Amino acid sequence: MGARHFVLAAGGTGGHIIPAFALATELKKRGHYVALVTDERGAAIPGTFEGEEKHILPTGRVTKNPLGWFGAAKNIWRGRAMARRLYESFAPEAVIGFGGYPALPALLGALAENIPCAIHEQNAVLGRVNRLLAGRVNAIAAAYKEVGRLKDKHLGKTHLIGNPVREEVAVLRSQPFPALSEDGIFRVLVTGGSQGASILSNIVPDGLALLPLSFRRRMQVTQQCREEDIERVRDRYADLAIPADLATYLPDLPERLGWAHIVIARAGASTIAELTTAGRPAILVPLPIATDDHQTANAREMAASGGARVIKQTQFTPAELAKQMQKLGLEPEALMNAAGRARSAGYPNATRDLADLVERLGQGGDGAMLVGSPKALKPAVGTAS
Repeated sequence: MGARHFVLAAGGTGGHIIPAFALATELKKRGHYVALVTDERGAAIPGTFEGEEKHILPTGRVTKNPLGWFGAAKNIWRGRAMARRLYESFAPEAVIGFGGYPALPALLGALAENIPCAIHEQNAVLGRVNRLLAGRVNAIAAAYKEVGRLKDKHLGKTHLIGNPVREEVAVLRSQPFPALSEDGIFRVLVTGGSQGASILSNIVPDGLALLPLSFRRRMQVTQQCREEDIERVRDRYADLAIPADLATYLPDLPERLGWAHIVIARAGASTIAELTTAGRPAILVPLPIATDDHQTANAREMAASGGARVIKQTQFTPAELAKQMQKLGLEPEALMNAAGRARSAGYPNATRDLADLVERLGQGGDGAMLVGSPKALKPAVGTAS
């Protein structure tokens, strides 16, 4: 199979860019050429697409305010025209969208040029751009068995793939869960997504303070904080005599995930994918203002497996956190069991399966996948292992 060209189009957040980057890495390993279409934010996300071909197109965000519709439509149309010019020179065999408004003009341009297209939905609810395009693309790749706002008539071209993760995370699956004895160090990782989360800074230290002293003395905490919260949180951990490493950004997050015994986090798509790939038990606090409450939906499978406890933000108090921590973490055997259950909810072959789908599209195929029938979203069919 010779080298071919593919364009990946993704919104400007880590949740969109990280799976696109994982796919790009796999396609390049297979000898193909990849170009990224995104916005300024996406192009600047560290550790992804550095030195790779990137194109920033005008984009428009369609909001509920009609006053902004004309400007948004104008930018989308400009971006579509620029994408078509890009395709004339780069000649992609397929264009893959990962959601977010920067993906819209790239996919519209591809559809205008009759280039095969697929979309990948990272969340358990189909995002706005992917909903707009679901009826026109050749294939839809889903990350969860149940996907809200996905129409039944599109199930025939929808395939259960999972969320691709970075190679540094994927290798954690083959490594054992960190050794933990009843008196050994207990490592806690706290992360609120790309921007951090003040609610975690406000609650987690006080929640850990309520744990039995014998348990608390064993703890080491790594926590991502917003810049405005970090000194206050550092002082609180010092008062509690809990060793804590705090930062606004964790560039070595996969390494820290590798030695973590438990993770306290939001329920973003990339976070869930990394936790279930690595097999790390978690306490999840979904972001309540996420569009269509998709973070709550994201957490559903992992929680149902027994690998995570979910606490609504309105119920996320120090006392509730301490209670859930003790249920998951006081007994090493229970924690190991939760880790295995988290692992069982993962899709470790997501990157490979998505690359297979993309290659098939590039060959003019219909996107049929190894994961089974076109009804791949039925719970009986899946790639979790």
